[in-house]
Amino acid sequence: MSTSSVQAPLRLRLRLARDRVLVGLCVLALALAIIPLVWVLWEVAKVGGGHLSLEFLTALPEPPTRGGGGWANAIVGSLVVVGIAVAIGIPVGVGTGIYMSEYGENVLGRGVRFLCEVMAGLPSIVAGIVAYSLIVVTMGRFSALAGGVALSALFVPIVAITAQEALKMVPRHQREASMALGVAEAPTTLRVILPAAMGNVLTGIMIATARVAGETAPLLFTAFNSRYWMEGIDQPTATVPVNIYAYAISPFEHWHSQAWAGALVLVSVVLILNVAARTLWARRARFMAGG
Repeated sequence: MSTSSVQAPLRLRLRLARDRVLVGLCVLALALAIIPLVWVLWEVAKVGGGHLSLEFLTALPEPPTRGGGGWANAIVGSLVVVGIAVAIGIPVGVGTGIYMSEYGENVLGRGVRFLCEVMAGLPSIVAGIVAYSLIVVTMGRFSALAGGVALSALFVPIVAITAQEALKMVPRHQREASMALGVAEAPTTLRVILPAAMGNVLTGIMIATARVAGETAPLLFTAFNSRYWMEGIDQPTATVPVNIYAYAISPFEHWHSQAWAGALVLVSVVLILNVAARTLWARRARFMAGG
């Protein structure tokens, strides 16, 4: 038997061994990522589910010495604040994404892209401080509007980057076909390219919404908190993330229970948005592939 014929199986066994080691390391990394996530979700569902009730979802907070009560005002406040952020962020984010994709092959476009990437990784507390300085100080009071503006600063870059990538995925021949029919560049973008990419754009919007819905730090500086129903977007309002923070650090045991219930509500909303976004993304991918 020749030396080369002996070395070939040896090299093959070494390759197979390296392959098994790498697969094992990948499985270990997956377990290290999944186990803490599952543990957190299980604890939130187990403890929070035991304290979640109809009263919690429909009643106003009670004084800490009485017990009971609910977070209805905080749930409504979160919906309003996130709604303001979405209303501001969708046109600005999608418009920025359209510019970067269709007209951004220049210094300004590259600068905007770089700024969006930086803003996407911006610590949320910085957005809260900026909104506090620009809006709260100017108005002289905390407000839901200031909270929505702070969250929109985190919302816009995610939507802009997603919209840019979604528009770039649209086949070139769709642009060329529209222009060959005499349609100008701007109407082509708005009536042909954007509708074709709308599935992925909506996915990015839902992912961005899920991200800002759980932010606490910006709202501490802007929307602040309240024990009552919101009287207007120019007034302070309670929100679920801020209530979780305030109740969790309080010395009252029944407030801790309500913090767990609030965490369950917040986690459920974020999970629903993420699952919906990924489902929409998968369906869009199958549609584009002709499946």
